[in-house]
Amino acid sequence: MSKLEILKRLYQDYTKKFITSILSAIFFAILVAGSTSSIAWLLDPAIKKIFIDKDQTLIMLIPILIVVAFTTKGISVYMARSLMITVAEEVKKLLQLDMLNSFIKADSQFIENKHSGKFISNLNFDVEMIKNLLSNSVLNFFKDGLTLIGLLTVMFLQNWKLSMIAIIMIPLASITARTLGKRMGKVATEAQEKSGFLNKYLIEVFKNHRLIKIFQREEYENKRAINFIEDLKNKSKKIALVFIRATPVMETLTGIMIAILIYYSGKLMLNNEISINNFFSFLAAMMLAYQPVKSLATLNIGINQGIAAGKRILPIIDNKNDIEDRVNSKDLKITNGQIRFDNVSFSYKKEERSILKSINLNIEGGKMTALVGHSGSGKSTILNLIPRLYNINSGDILIDGQSILDTKINSLRKNISIVSQDTTLFDDTIKNNILYANIDASDQQLMEASNLSFVSEFIENLPDKFETIIGENGVRLSGGEKQRLSIARAILKNSPIILLDEATSSLDAETESKIQKALNILTKNKTTIVIAHRLSTVLNANKIFVVDDGKIVAEGKHEQLLVNSEIYKNFYEKQIKKY
Repeated sequence: MSKLEILKRLYQDYTKKFITSILSAIFFAILVAGSTSSIAWLLDPAIKKIFIDKDQTLIMLIPILIVVAFTTKGISVYMARSLMITVAEEVKKLLQLDMLNSFIKADSQFIENKHSGKFISNLNFDVEMIKNLLSNSVLNFFKDGLTLIGLLTVMFLQNWKLSMIAIIMIPLASITARTLGKRMGKVATEAQEKSGFLNKYLIEVFKNHRLIKIFQREEYENKRAINFIEDLKNKSKKIALVFIRATPVMETLTGIMIAILIYYSGKLMLNNEISINNFFSFLAAMMLAYQPVKSLATLNIGINQGIAAGKRILPIIDNKNDIEDRVNSKDLKITNGQIRFDNVSFSYKKEERSILKSINLNIEGGKMTALVGHSGSGKSTILNLIPRLYNINSGDILIDGQSILDTKINSLRKNISIVSQDTTLFDDTIKNNILYANIDASDQQLMEASNLSFVSEFIENLPDKFETIIGENGVRLSGGEKQRLSIARAILKNSPIILLDEATSSLDAETESKIQKALNILTKNKTTIVIAHRLSTVLNANKIFVVDDGKIVAEGKHEQLLVNSEIYKNFYEKQIKKY
Protein backbone atom coordinates (compact mmCIF):
# COMPACT_ATOMS: atom_id res chain seq x y z
CA MET A 1 0.00 0.00 0.00
CA SER A 2 1.20 3.51 -0.81
CA LYS A 3 1.40 6.24 1.84
CA LEU A 4 -1.70 7.93 0.45
CA GLU A 5 -3.65 4.66 0.42
CA ILE A 6 -2.74 4.01 4.08
CA LEU A 7 -3.85 7.51 5.11
CA LYS A 8 -7.10 7.15 3.13
CA ARG A 9 -7.77 3.79 4.73
CA LEU A 10 -7.14 5.08 8.25
CA TYR A 11 -9.50 7.99 7.55
CA GLN A 12 -12.28 5.95 5.93
CA ASP A 13 -12.31 3.11 8.47
CA TYR A 14 -11.37 4.86 11.69
CA THR A 15 -11.23 8.67 11.87
CA LYS A 16 -14.19 9.50 9.62
CA LYS A 17 -16.70 8.51 12.31
CA PHE A 18 -15.18 11.15 14.62
CA ILE A 19 -15.29 13.91 12.02
CA THR A 20 -17.47 16.14 14.26
CA SER A 21 -14.84 16.12 17.00
CA ILE A 22 -12.07 16.67 14.45
CA LEU A 23 -13.91 19.65 12.93
CA SER A 24 -14.43 21.05 16.44
CA ALA A 25 -10.69 20.70 17.07
CA ILE A 26 -10.03 22.52 13.78
CA PHE A 27 -12.36 25.31 14.93
CA PHE A 28 -10.31 25.72 18.11
CA ALA A 29 -7.15 25.57 15.98
CA ILE A 30 -8.50 28.57 14.06
CA LEU A 31 -9.01 30.38 17.38
CA VAL A 32 -5.41 29.55 18.32
CA ALA A 33 -4.20 30.97 15.00
CA GLY A 34 -6.33 34.10 15.36
CA SER A 35 -5.37 34.78 18.98
CA THR A 36 -1.65 34.20 18.33
CA SER A 37 -1.72 36.52 15.32
CA SER A 38 -3.62 39.16 17.30
CA ILE A 39 -0.90 39.16 19.98
CA ALA A 40 1.68 40.17 17.39
CA TRP A 41 -0.71 42.64 15.76
CA LEU A 42 -1.54 44.37 19.07
CA LEU A 43 2.10 45.31 19.58
CA ASP A 44 1.84 47.79 16.70
CA PRO A 45 -0.83 50.06 18.28
CA ALA A 46 0.58 49.40 21.76
CA ILE A 47 4.01 50.81 20.86
CA LYS A 48 2.72 53.58 18.58
CA LYS A 49 -0.17 54.86 20.68
CA ILE A 50 1.21 54.30 24.18
CA PHE A 51 5.00 54.67 23.87
CA ILE A 52 5.40 56.95 20.86
CA ASP A 53 2.23 59.08 20.76
CA LYS A 54 1.75 58.98 24.59
CA ASP A 55 -1.98 58.33 24.00
CA GLN A 56 -3.58 57.46 27.36
CA THR A 57 -6.88 56.25 25.87
CA LEU A 58 -5.51 52.79 24.99
CA ILE A 59 -3.31 52.26 28.07
CA MET A 60 -5.93 49.96 29.66
CA LEU A 61 -7.61 48.53 26.57
CA ILE A 62 -4.54 47.08 24.81
CA PRO A 63 -3.21 45.19 27.89
CA ILE A 64 -6.73 43.78 28.45
CA LEU A 65 -6.91 42.67 24.80
CA ILE A 66 -3.49 41.02 25.11
CA VAL A 67 -4.69 39.09 28.19
CA VAL A 68 -7.84 38.07 26.31
CA ALA A 69 -5.74 36.92 23.35
CA PHE A 70 -3.41 34.80 25.50
CA THR A 71 -6.37 33.35 27.45
CA THR A 72 -8.21 32.51 24.24
CA LYS A 73 -5.09 30.86 22.88
CA GLY A 74 -4.58 28.78 26.06
CA ILE A 75 -8.18 27.59 26.26
CA SER A 76 -8.32 26.86 22.54
CA VAL A 77 -5.09 24.81 22.62
CA TYR A 78 -6.47 22.84 25.57
CA MET A 79 -9.82 22.18 23.86
CA ALA A 80 -8.23 21.25 20.54
CA ARG A 81 -5.76 18.86 22.20
CA SER A 82 -8.47 17.34 24.44
CA LEU A 83 -10.69 16.62 21.45
CA MET A 84 -7.88 15.07 19.40
CA ILE A 85 -6.59 13.01 22.34
CA THR A 86 -10.11 11.61 22.74
CA VAL A 87 -10.34 10.84 19.01
CA ALA A 88 -6.88 9.25 19.00
CA GLU A 89 -7.71 7.02 21.97
CA GLU A 90 -10.99 5.95 20.34
CA VAL A 91 -9.18 5.14 17.09
CA LYS A 92 -6.53 3.24 19.06
CA LYS A 93 -9.30 1.21 20.71
CA LEU A 94 -10.94 0.43 17.34
CA LEU A 95 -7.62 -0.60 15.79
CA GLN A 96 -6.80 -2.88 18.71
CA LEU A 97 -10.30 -4.39 18.64
CA ASP A 98 -10.01 -5.06 14.90
CA MET A 99 -6.56 -6.61 15.38
CA LEU A 100 -7.71 -8.79 18.28
CA ASN A 101 -10.78 -9.83 16.29
CA SER A 102 -8.48 -10.76 13.41
CA PHE A 103 -6.24 -12.77 15.77
CA ILE A 104 -9.22 -14.60 17.30
CA LYS A 105 -10.77 -15.49 13.94
CA ALA A 106 -7.51 -16.18 12.12
CA ASP A 107 -6.57 -19.62 10.84
CA SER A 108 -4.25 -21.56 13.12
CA GLN A 109 -1.59 -21.45 10.44
CA PHE A 110 -1.59 -17.64 10.35
CA ILE A 111 -1.02 -17.41 14.12
CA GLU A 112 1.62 -20.14 14.12
CA ASN A 113 3.66 -18.48 11.37
CA LYS A 114 4.62 -15.56 13.63
CA HIS A 115 5.65 -15.42 17.28
CA SER A 116 2.99 -14.05 19.60
CA GLY A 117 5.51 -11.48 20.93
CA LYS A 118 5.62 -9.81 17.52
CA PHE A 119 1.84 -9.68 17.35
CA ILE A 120 1.81 -8.04 20.80
CA SER A 121 4.30 -5.47 19.52
CA ASN A 122 2.00 -4.74 16.57
CA LEU A 123 -0.91 -4.35 18.97
CA ASN A 124 0.90 -1.93 21.29
CA PHE A 125 3.88 -0.25 19.61
CA ASP A 126 2.39 0.24 16.15
CA VAL A 127 -1.05 1.32 17.31
CA GLU A 128 0.63 3.87 19.59
CA MET A 129 2.41 5.33 16.54
CA ILE A 130 -0.93 5.75 14.76
CA LYS A 131 -2.42 7.32 17.90
CA ASN A 132 0.41 9.85 17.92
CA LEU A 133 -0.21 10.54 14.23
CA LEU A 134 -3.75 11.59 15.09
CA SER A 135 -3.30 13.25 18.47
CA ASN A 136 -0.16 15.20 17.50
CA SER A 137 0.51 15.30 13.78
CA VAL A 138 -3.03 15.96 12.51
CA LEU A 139 -3.72 18.60 15.17
CA ASN A 140 -0.36 20.29 14.63
CA PHE A 141 -0.96 20.37 10.89
CA PHE A 142 -4.08 22.49 11.37
CA LYS A 143 -3.11 24.40 14.51
CA ASP A 144 0.40 25.33 13.46
CA GLY A 145 -0.41 25.63 9.78
CA LEU A 146 -3.23 28.10 10.41
CA THR A 147 -1.18 29.95 13.02
CA LEU A 148 1.70 30.32 10.56
CA ILE A 149 -0.68 31.67 7.90
CA GLY A 150 -2.08 34.21 10.39
CA LEU A 151 1.36 35.36 11.52
CA LEU A 152 2.61 35.62 7.93
CA THR A 153 -0.40 37.82 7.21
CA VAL A 154 0.59 40.11 10.10
CA MET A 155 4.18 40.14 8.85
CA PHE A 156 3.19 41.08 5.29
CA LEU A 157 0.85 43.79 6.55
CA GLN A 158 3.73 45.32 8.51
CA ASN A 159 6.33 45.06 5.75
CA TRP A 160 6.32 42.84 2.71
CA LYS A 161 10.07 43.20 2.06
CA LEU A 162 11.02 41.84 5.48
CA SER A 163 8.39 39.10 5.09
CA MET A 164 9.94 37.86 1.84
CA ILE A 165 13.27 37.45 3.63
CA ALA A 166 11.64 35.66 6.59
CA ILE A 167 9.70 33.09 4.56
CA ILE A 168 12.94 31.75 3.05
CA MET A 169 13.22 29.78 6.32
CA ILE A 170 10.07 27.75 5.55
CA PRO A 171 11.33 25.82 2.46
CA LEU A 172 14.72 25.31 4.14
CA ALA A 173 12.98 23.81 7.17
CA SER A 174 10.85 21.62 4.88
CA ILE A 175 13.91 20.16 3.18
CA THR A 176 15.37 19.30 6.59
CA ALA A 177 12.09 17.70 7.69
CA ARG A 178 11.76 15.57 4.57
CA THR A 179 15.25 14.16 5.02
CA LEU A 180 14.62 13.39 8.69
CA GLY A 181 11.17 11.96 7.95
CA LYS A 182 12.55 9.29 5.63
CA ARG A 183 15.13 8.36 8.22
CA MET A 184 12.50 8.26 10.96
CA GLY A 185 10.29 5.78 9.05
CA LYS A 186 13.20 3.35 8.76
CA VAL A 187 14.28 3.72 12.40
CA ALA A 188 10.68 3.32 13.65
CA THR A 189 10.36 0.03 11.74
CA GLU A 190 13.61 -1.21 13.30
CA ALA A 191 12.39 -0.17 16.76
CA GLN A 192 9.13 -2.07 16.24
CA GLU A 193 11.10 -5.20 15.35
CA LYS A 194 13.23 -4.84 18.48
CA SER A 195 10.07 -4.34 20.54
CA GLY A 196 8.71 -7.56 19.03
CA PHE A 197 11.89 -9.44 19.93
CA LEU A 198 11.69 -8.20 23.53
CA ASN A 199 8.03 -9.24 23.83
CA LYS A 200 8.89 -12.61 22.34
CA TYR A 201 11.71 -13.09 24.84
CA LEU A 202 9.51 -12.00 27.76
CA ILE A 203 6.86 -14.58 26.87
CA GLU A 204 9.53 -17.28 26.62
CA VAL A 205 10.91 -16.35 30.05
CA PHE A 206 7.47 -16.58 31.68
CA LYS A 207 6.67 -19.83 29.92
CA ASN A 208 9.99 -21.51 30.70
CA HIS A 209 10.87 -20.05 34.10
CA ARG A 210 11.02 -23.50 35.72
CA LEU A 211 13.36 -24.74 33.02
CA ILE A 212 15.62 -21.74 33.63
CA LYS A 213 15.88 -22.63 37.31
CA ILE A 214 16.41 -26.35 36.79
CA PHE A 215 19.29 -25.77 34.36
CA GLN A 216 20.58 -22.80 36.39
CA ARG A 217 20.53 -20.44 33.45
CA GLU A 218 19.62 -17.24 35.34
CA GLU A 219 22.88 -15.50 34.45
CA TYR A 220 22.63 -16.62 30.82
CA GLU A 221 19.07 -15.26 30.59
CA ASN A 222 20.14 -12.03 32.31
CA LYS A 223 22.73 -11.50 29.60
CA ARG A 224 20.16 -12.20 26.89
CA ALA A 225 17.73 -9.79 28.56
CA ILE A 226 20.42 -7.10 28.61
CA ASN A 227 21.00 -7.62 24.86
CA PHE A 228 17.29 -7.37 23.99
CA ILE A 229 16.73 -4.29 26.16
CA GLU A 230 19.96 -2.68 24.94
CA ASP A 231 18.90 -3.18 21.31
CA LEU A 232 15.48 -1.63 21.95
CA LYS A 233 17.06 1.22 23.94
CA ASN A 234 19.45 1.99 21.08
CA LYS A 235 16.61 2.09 18.54
CA SER A 236 14.40 4.22 20.81
CA LYS A 237 17.33 6.52 21.44
CA LYS A 238 17.93 6.77 17.70
CA ILE A 239 14.28 7.76 17.16
CA ALA A 240 14.58 10.51 19.78
CA LEU A 241 17.89 11.72 18.31
CA VAL A 242 16.54 11.79 14.77
CA PHE A 243 13.53 13.71 16.03
CA ILE A 244 15.64 16.47 17.62
CA ARG A 245 18.09 16.76 14.74
CA ALA A 246 15.89 19.50 13.35
CA THR A 247 16.53 21.65 16.45
CA PRO A 248 20.12 22.86 15.70
CA VAL A 249 19.18 23.43 12.05
CA MET A 250 16.09 25.43 13.00
CA GLU A 251 17.94 27.43 15.67
CA THR A 252 20.72 28.29 13.21
CA LEU A 253 18.23 29.30 10.50
CA THR A 254 16.32 31.43 13.00
CA GLY A 255 19.50 33.16 14.16
CA ILE A 256 20.53 33.91 10.59
CA MET A 257 17.06 35.19 9.73
CA ILE A 258 16.90 37.51 12.77
CA ALA A 259 20.39 38.84 12.09
CA ILE A 260 19.52 39.55 8.43
CA LEU A 261 16.19 41.10 9.41
CA ILE A 262 17.72 43.40 12.02
CA TYR A 263 20.36 44.51 9.52
CA TYR A 264 17.81 45.05 6.74
CA SER A 265 15.29 46.69 9.12
CA GLY A 266 17.94 49.19 10.15
CA LYS A 267 18.41 50.11 6.49
CA LEU A 268 14.64 50.48 6.03
CA MET A 269 14.34 52.67 9.11
CA LEU A 270 17.13 54.93 7.89
CA ASN A 271 15.12 55.37 4.69
CA ASN A 272 11.87 55.89 6.66
CA GLU A 273 10.31 52.79 5.00
CA ILE A 274 9.35 51.21 8.33
CA SER A 275 8.53 52.62 11.76
CA ILE A 276 9.63 51.20 15.12
CA ASN A 277 6.13 50.00 15.96
CA ASN A 278 5.85 48.16 12.62
CA PHE A 279 9.23 46.53 13.20
CA PHE A 280 8.42 45.27 16.71
CA SER A 281 5.05 43.96 15.58
CA PHE A 282 6.76 42.23 12.66
CA LEU A 283 9.50 40.84 14.93
CA ALA A 284 6.93 39.52 17.42
CA ALA A 285 5.02 37.81 14.60
CA MET A 286 8.21 36.26 13.28
CA MET A 287 9.30 35.03 16.74
CA LEU A 288 5.85 33.59 17.38
CA ALA A 289 6.07 31.88 13.98
CA TYR A 290 9.19 30.02 15.09
CA GLN A 291 7.27 27.36 17.04
CA PRO A 292 4.75 26.61 14.23
CA VAL A 293 7.55 26.41 11.66
CA LYS A 294 9.53 24.07 13.89
CA SER A 295 6.45 21.93 14.55
CA LEU A 296 5.56 21.77 10.86
CA ALA A 297 9.17 20.94 10.05
CA THR A 298 8.99 17.82 12.25
CA LEU A 299 5.42 17.00 11.21
CA ASN A 300 6.68 14.76 8.42
CA ILE A 301 8.49 12.61 10.99
CA GLY A 302 5.34 11.81 12.98
CA ILE A 303 3.38 11.16 9.79
CA ASN A 304 6.03 8.75 8.50
CA GLN A 305 6.03 6.91 11.81
CA GLY A 306 2.25 6.50 11.68
CA ILE A 307 2.25 5.43 8.04
CA ALA A 308 5.02 2.87 8.68
CA ALA A 309 2.94 1.47 11.57
CA GLY A 310 -0.19 1.39 9.40
CA LYS A 311 1.75 -0.53 6.76
CA ARG A 312 2.46 -3.22 9.35
CA ILE A 313 -0.92 -3.54 11.07
CA LEU A 314 -3.43 -3.08 8.23
CA PRO A 315 -2.39 -6.38 6.59
CA ILE A 316 -3.11 -8.09 9.93
CA ILE A 317 -6.57 -6.52 10.09
CA ASP A 318 -7.16 -7.37 6.42
CA ASN A 319 -6.02 -10.98 6.79
CA LYS A 320 -8.34 -13.28 4.86
CA ASN A 321 -8.71 -16.79 6.20
CA ASP A 322 -8.13 -19.72 3.90
CA ILE A 323 -10.57 -21.74 5.98
CA GLU A 324 -13.99 -20.20 5.37
CA ASP A 325 -17.51 -21.37 4.65
CA ARG A 326 -18.12 -22.08 1.00
CA VAL A 327 -21.10 -20.61 -0.81
CA ASN A 328 -24.25 -22.62 -0.06
CA SER A 329 -22.53 -24.59 2.72
CA LYS A 330 -24.92 -26.49 4.97
CA ASP A 331 -25.20 -27.52 8.61
CA LEU A 332 -23.68 -30.89 9.44
CA LYS A 333 -26.26 -33.54 10.26
CA ILE A 334 -24.89 -36.37 12.38
CA THR A 335 -26.60 -39.75 12.07
CA ASN A 336 -24.03 -42.26 13.32
CA GLY A 337 -20.81 -40.22 13.07
CA GLN A 338 -18.96 -42.20 10.39
CA ILE A 339 -15.79 -40.40 9.18
CA ARG A 340 -14.11 -41.16 5.86
CA PHE A 341 -10.83 -39.85 4.43
CA ASP A 342 -10.70 -40.12 0.62
CA ASN A 343 -7.18 -39.75 -0.83
CA VAL A 344 -6.33 -36.93 1.55
CA SER A 345 -2.96 -35.23 1.12
CA PHE A 346 -1.68 -32.39 3.26
CA SER A 347 1.36 -30.21 3.88
CA TYR A 348 1.56 -27.22 6.23
CA LYS A 349 3.06 -25.15 3.43
CA LYS A 350 2.65 -25.92 -0.25
CA GLU A 351 6.37 -25.82 -0.90
CA GLU A 352 7.13 -28.18 1.98
CA ARG A 353 7.08 -31.97 1.91
CA SER A 354 3.71 -33.67 2.35
CA ILE A 355 2.82 -34.68 5.89
CA LEU A 356 -0.04 -36.91 4.69
CA LYS A 357 0.07 -38.75 1.36
CA SER A 358 -3.17 -40.01 -0.17
CA ILE A 359 -4.63 -41.12 3.15
CA ASN A 360 -7.71 -43.37 3.02
CA LEU A 361 -9.54 -44.07 6.28
CA ASN A 362 -12.95 -45.44 7.13
CA ILE A 363 -13.80 -44.72 10.78
CA GLU A 364 -16.93 -46.38 12.09
CA GLY A 365 -19.54 -44.24 13.81
CA GLY A 366 -20.17 -44.67 17.51
CA LYS A 367 -17.00 -46.75 18.03
CA MET A 368 -13.40 -46.23 19.07
CA THR A 369 -10.65 -46.14 16.45
CA ALA A 370 -6.95 -45.97 17.34
CA LEU A 371 -4.08 -44.41 15.38
CA VAL A 372 -0.68 -45.94 16.07
CA GLY A 373 2.71 -44.92 14.71
CA HIS A 374 6.04 -43.33 15.38
CA SER A 375 6.29 -39.71 16.48
CA GLY A 376 6.02 -37.42 13.44
CA SER A 377 4.23 -40.00 11.32
CA GLY A 378 1.17 -37.74 10.86
CA LYS A 379 -1.27 -38.97 13.52
CA SER A 380 -1.99 -35.59 15.13
CA THR A 381 -2.31 -34.00 11.71
CA ILE A 382 -5.11 -36.45 10.87
CA LEU A 383 -7.00 -35.33 13.98
CA ASN A 384 -6.45 -31.62 13.26
CA LEU A 385 -7.88 -31.94 9.74
CA ILE A 386 -11.26 -33.28 10.91
CA PRO A 387 -12.44 -30.00 12.55
CA ARG A 388 -10.71 -28.05 9.73
CA LEU A 389 -8.06 -26.49 11.91
CA TYR A 390 -6.12 -26.80 8.66
CA ASN A 391 -7.35 -27.26 5.11
CA ILE A 392 -6.45 -30.37 3.16
CA ASN A 393 -4.46 -29.94 -0.06
CA SER A 394 -6.36 -32.59 -1.99
CA GLY A 395 -8.94 -35.31 -1.50
CA ASP A 396 -11.94 -35.06 0.82
CA ILE A 397 -13.08 -35.80 4.37
CA LEU A 398 -16.68 -36.85 4.83
CA ILE A 399 -18.80 -37.22 7.97
CA ASP A 400 -21.89 -39.36 7.39
CA GLY A 401 -21.39 -38.77 3.66
CA GLN A 402 -21.20 -34.97 3.99
CA SER A 403 -17.99 -33.27 2.88
CA ILE A 404 -16.57 -31.09 5.64
CA LEU A 405 -15.56 -28.65 2.90
CA ASP A 406 -19.25 -28.07 2.12
CA THR A 407 -20.25 -27.91 5.76
CA LYS A 408 -20.57 -24.75 7.84
CA ILE A 409 -17.47 -24.52 10.01
CA ASN A 410 -19.40 -23.65 13.18
CA SER A 411 -21.71 -26.59 12.60
CA LEU A 412 -18.75 -28.92 12.04
CA ARG A 413 -16.80 -27.86 15.14
CA LYS A 414 -19.93 -27.87 17.28
CA ASN A 415 -20.03 -31.65 16.84
CA ILE A 416 -16.37 -32.28 17.74
CA SER A 417 -14.45 -32.25 21.02
CA ILE A 418 -10.69 -32.58 21.43
CA VAL A 419 -8.81 -33.75 24.50
CA SER A 420 -5.03 -33.65 24.07
CA GLN A 421 -1.90 -34.08 26.16
CA ASP A 422 -1.25 -30.32 25.82
CA THR A 423 -4.22 -29.15 27.87
CA THR A 424 -5.03 -25.49 27.27
CA LEU A 425 -6.60 -23.57 30.13
CA PHE A 426 -7.28 -19.93 30.93
CA ASP A 427 -6.02 -17.97 33.94
CA ASP A 428 -9.53 -18.00 35.36
CA THR A 429 -11.66 -19.98 37.79
CA ILE A 430 -12.16 -23.74 37.51
CA LYS A 431 -15.85 -23.08 36.91
CA ASN A 432 -15.26 -20.72 33.99
CA ASN A 433 -12.71 -23.09 32.43
CA ILE A 434 -15.25 -25.92 32.42
CA LEU A 435 -18.12 -23.68 31.28
CA TYR A 436 -16.00 -22.52 28.31
CA ALA A 437 -17.50 -25.49 26.45
CA ASN A 438 -21.05 -24.32 27.16
CA ILE A 439 -21.39 -20.90 28.78
CA ASP A 440 -25.16 -21.35 29.20
CA ALA A 441 -24.91 -24.66 31.06
CA SER A 442 -26.80 -24.96 34.34
CA ASP A 443 -25.18 -25.57 37.71
CA GLN A 444 -26.57 -29.10 37.59
CA GLN A 445 -24.88 -29.77 34.24
CA LEU A 446 -21.65 -28.31 35.59
CA MET A 447 -21.76 -30.58 38.64
CA GLU A 448 -22.59 -33.62 36.52
CA ALA A 449 -19.62 -33.00 34.18
CA SER A 450 -17.37 -32.43 37.21
CA ASN A 451 -18.47 -35.67 38.84
CA LEU A 452 -18.13 -37.76 35.68
CA SER A 453 -14.63 -36.40 35.02
CA PHE A 454 -13.55 -36.82 38.68
CA VAL A 455 -12.89 -33.08 38.90
CA SER A 456 -15.03 -33.00 42.04
CA GLU A 457 -12.44 -35.07 43.88
CA PHE A 458 -9.70 -32.44 43.85
CA ILE A 459 -12.03 -29.42 43.92
CA GLU A 460 -13.13 -30.38 47.43
CA ASN A 461 -9.57 -29.85 48.66
CA LEU A 462 -9.32 -26.33 47.23
CA PRO A 463 -10.18 -23.32 49.44
CA ASP A 464 -12.43 -21.61 46.88
CA LYS A 465 -13.76 -24.78 45.25
CA PHE A 466 -15.10 -23.92 41.75
CA GLU A 467 -14.08 -20.28 42.15
CA THR A 468 -10.37 -21.15 42.53
CA ILE A 469 -8.15 -19.25 40.09
CA ILE A 470 -5.86 -21.81 38.46
CA GLY A 471 -3.13 -19.50 37.10
CA GLU A 472 -1.69 -19.16 33.60
CA ASN A 473 -2.54 -22.34 31.66
CA GLY A 474 -3.45 -24.04 34.97
CA VAL A 475 -0.01 -23.67 36.53
CA ARG A 476 -1.47 -24.27 40.03
CA LEU A 477 -2.86 -27.67 39.04
CA SER A 478 -1.16 -30.99 38.46
CA GLY A 479 -1.04 -32.60 35.02
CA GLY A 480 -3.80 -35.03 35.93
CA GLU A 481 -6.02 -32.29 37.35
CA LYS A 482 -5.64 -30.26 34.17
CA GLN A 483 -6.54 -33.31 32.08
CA ARG A 484 -9.67 -33.89 34.15
CA LEU A 485 -10.72 -30.27 33.59
CA SER A 486 -10.23 -30.77 29.86
CA ILE A 487 -12.38 -33.92 29.96
CA ALA A 488 -15.05 -32.10 32.00
CA ARG A 489 -15.22 -29.46 29.26
CA ALA A 490 -15.65 -32.15 26.61
CA ILE A 491 -18.35 -33.91 28.66
CA LEU A 492 -20.21 -30.61 29.04
CA LYS A 493 -20.03 -30.01 25.30
CA ASN A 494 -21.51 -33.47 24.71
CA SER A 495 -20.46 -33.70 21.05
CA PRO A 496 -20.91 -36.92 19.04
CA ILE A 497 -17.29 -37.00 17.81
CA ILE A 498 -14.36 -37.18 20.26
CA LEU A 499 -10.70 -36.77 19.29
CA LEU A 500 -8.15 -37.92 21.87
CA ASP A 501 -4.53 -36.97 21.27
CA GLU A 502 -2.43 -38.95 23.76
CA ALA A 503 -4.75 -37.76 26.51
CA THR A 504 -3.30 -40.11 29.15
CA SER A 505 0.40 -39.67 28.45
CA SER A 506 2.86 -38.67 31.19
CA LEU A 507 0.51 -39.60 34.04
CA ASP A 508 1.06 -41.86 37.01
CA ALA A 509 -0.85 -45.15 37.16
CA GLU A 510 -3.48 -43.99 39.69
CA THR A 511 -4.22 -40.74 37.88
CA GLU A 512 -4.29 -42.53 34.53
CA SER A 513 -6.81 -45.00 35.90
CA LYS A 514 -9.17 -42.18 36.93
CA ILE A 515 -8.74 -40.34 33.65
CA GLN A 516 -9.29 -43.55 31.71
CA LYS A 517 -12.59 -44.04 33.56
CA ALA A 518 -13.55 -40.44 32.72
CA LEU A 519 -12.63 -41.00 29.08
CA ASN A 520 -14.74 -44.17 28.97
CA ILE A 521 -17.71 -42.10 30.14
CA LEU A 522 -16.90 -39.34 27.65
CA THR A 523 -16.55 -41.67 24.65
CA LYS A 524 -19.41 -44.08 25.32
CA ASN A 525 -21.40 -44.68 22.10
CA LYS A 526 -19.53 -41.85 20.39
CA THR A 527 -17.25 -41.79 17.38
CA THR A 528 -13.83 -41.68 19.00
CA ILE A 529 -10.43 -41.40 17.35
CA VAL A 530 -7.56 -41.86 19.73
CA ILE A 531 -3.84 -41.45 19.23
CA ALA A 532 -2.56 -44.10 21.56
CA HIS A 533 0.70 -44.84 23.27
CA ARG A 534 -0.97 -46.84 26.03
CA LEU A 535 -1.50 -50.53 25.43
CA SER A 536 -4.87 -50.59 27.20
CA THR A 537 -6.27 -47.97 24.84
CA VAL A 538 -5.16 -49.90 21.77
CA LEU A 539 -6.63 -53.19 22.98
CA ASN A 540 -10.01 -51.51 23.59
CA ALA A 541 -10.19 -50.02 20.08
CA ASN A 542 -12.61 -51.52 17.57
CA LYS A 543 -10.15 -50.82 14.80
CA ILE A 544 -6.50 -49.77 14.63
CA PHE A 545 -4.76 -47.89 11.83
CA VAL A 546 -0.96 -47.93 11.63
CA VAL A 547 0.46 -44.65 10.34
CA ASP A 548 3.99 -44.39 8.99
CA ASP A 549 5.56 -41.47 7.12
CA GLY A 550 2.18 -39.94 6.28
CA LYS A 551 0.63 -43.14 4.97
CA ILE A 552 -1.72 -45.81 6.29
CA VAL A 553 0.44 -48.91 6.13
CA ALA A 554 -1.85 -51.35 7.96
CA GLU A 555 -5.29 -51.60 9.53
CA GLY A 556 -7.27 -54.13 11.47
CA LYS A 557 -7.80 -55.44 14.95
CA HIS A 558 -5.06 -56.05 17.46
CA GLU A 559 -4.64 -59.77 16.69
CA GLN A 560 -4.57 -59.22 12.93
CA LEU A 561 -1.96 -56.48 13.11
CA LEU A 562 0.35 -58.56 15.27
CA VAL A 563 0.58 -60.92 12.31
CA ASN A 564 0.35 -58.47 9.39
CA SER A 565 2.28 -55.39 10.53
CA GLU A 566 5.91 -55.37 11.63
CA ILE A 567 5.57 -51.73 12.79
CA TYR A 568 2.59 -52.58 15.00
CA LYS A 569 4.29 -55.73 16.33
CA ASN A 570 7.32 -53.63 17.39
CA PHE A 571 5.01 -51.06 19.00
CA TYR A 572 3.21 -53.81 20.94
CA GLU A 573 6.39 -55.49 22.11
CA LYS A 574 7.80 -52.18 23.40
CA GLN A 575 4.57 -51.62 25.32
CA ILE A 576 4.79 -55.07 26.91
CA LYS A 577 8.36 -54.38 28.06
CA LYS A 578 7.29 -50.99 29.36
CA TYR A 579 4.53 -52.40 31.49
